[in-house]
Amino acid sequence: MATPDDDLFGAEHVRVYEETDGERGYDWRGATILLLTTKGRTSGEPRTTPLIHRTDGDRWVIVASKGGTPENPAWYENLLADPEATIQVKGDRIDVRASTAEGAERARLWSLMVEVWPAYDEYQARTEREIPIVVLARR
Repeated sequence: MATPDDDLFGAEHVRVYEETDGERGYDWRGATILLLTTKGRTSGEPRTTPLIHRTDGDRWVIVASKGGTPENPAWYENLLADPEATIQVKGDRIDVRASTAEGAERARLWSLMVEVWPAYDEYQARTEREIPIVVLARR
């Protein structure tokens, strides 16, 4: 069943999530959302993005899909420049360090993320780049 939060997108999703500590915006289209705040690699300004996530033990996993476009999302490029970031999961704000999963770990995490959002497989089929899987660990 669709909820009003299913229509949230981009800056509006961030605003509603922050204002309600995730009471609105955490559950979205059958998935769960965290807010990732990175430092802009050019501007140095904070940039916040709502992203589908899943936990893996005490870590959070996100996918740099950008819908299968040829280029990585800006937030991923920001993490490559500075892997220290902050996430908000519901009302909790957590300092994290990002890393990109590789090899067998990437394959395992990709399968877990496709369970959450099956369209990731479609996104991968649209692009020649290997879509990065990002692991966020508390720092």
